[in-house]
Amino acid sequence: MSSRPIQPRTLTYLEVGVVTKLLSSGAAGTAEYLAQVPYCQVIATWGIGSPSVDLAVRPGAVHASGSRDGIFASGAVTARDGSPIGEIMLWVENGWLSGIEYAWYTDERPDALPEPDQIELP
Repeated sequence: MSSRPIQPRTLTYLEVGVVTKLLSSGAAGTAEYLAQVPYCQVIATWGIGSPSVDLAVRPGAVHASGSRDGIFASGAVTARDGSPIGEIMLWVENGWLSGIEYAWYTDERPDALPEPDQIELP
């Protein structure tokens, strides 16, 4: 899906919670990416109404060295009853946070990211 540029904005409380949850595993590089969160902006959506977004990190943040491009962290998304309803992925590029992707298994696209307590890390 192609991105739809928007006027850059700060991350919402929910977006910060999702990124923080995905970075809570303690894997190598998570500290640098967590330090980038206050510098992050949403710069595009993945279509009108999509909860998936592209991120950019403003100057002044710490660069994460040694990180590969692609999916840095991911987790399963479950409904309140525990049934699987999707997955959430945190993308990085050149040592910078670059996107939050929410892939859902339901027929209708969700209009928001899942709550952090709905995300199960591997």
